[in-house]
Amino acid sequence: MIKSISTALVLAMVLSVSAQSQPKKVEPKKLEVATFGAGCFWCTEAVFLNVKGVTKVVSGYTGGKVKNPSYREVCTGLTGHAEVTQITFDPTVVTFEDLLEVFWNTHDPTTLNKQGADEGTQYRSAVFYANEAQKKTAEAYKKQLEEAHTYKNPIVTEITALGDFYPAEDYHQNYYALNPNQGYCQYVIRPKVEKFKKQFAAKLKK
Repeated sequence: MIKSISTALVLAMVLSVSAQSQPKKVEPKKLEVATFGAGCFWCTEAVFLNVKGVTKVVSGYTGGKVKNPSYREVCTGLTGHAEVTQITFDPTVVTFEDLLEVFWNTHDPTTLNKQGADEGTQYRSAVFYANEAQKKTAEAYKKQLEEAHTYKNPIVTEITALGDFYPAEDYHQNYYALNPNQGYCQYVIRPKVEKFKKQFAAKLKK
């Protein structure tokens, strides 16, 4: 009887040590997605790729009714789609509100269907919210900007539900990094990125 109890105790101790030595399972990070239209997606992508907590940025199209649109089709302004960037981020590092701050400070939200020399509905300022929480946050932020008279002219940014998102063609992805000497990159994107880095130094990836 004593021998049996001793064996059971030893077995229990072995199992206990074995359980403690097992590596703990690491829960995967719960990432979220934000989708913004702020003019040419090359510019927006180049900005958000530098934000701490952002894990991926994809240039693409949304907001229209045409399925699987091409860049050429979107450029006609007839598809209803906007050029957008879809941003995957870790909310424990950067919040949706943080991203909205960057969004509203790195383009002109008062020009209707226009950013600089880029004109057309595909270049409209827009927040495509993924859920009600994002909708409320975006509307509250926009209202705060309006009440503070942050801009001389009215904000025309649309806040609308995200529909189908279509990634743009491969050659549009990571465009600025892959084409730094291209004219548009040199004279439009680079100054925007440099200004962003100075303004949001605390939010930059190391």
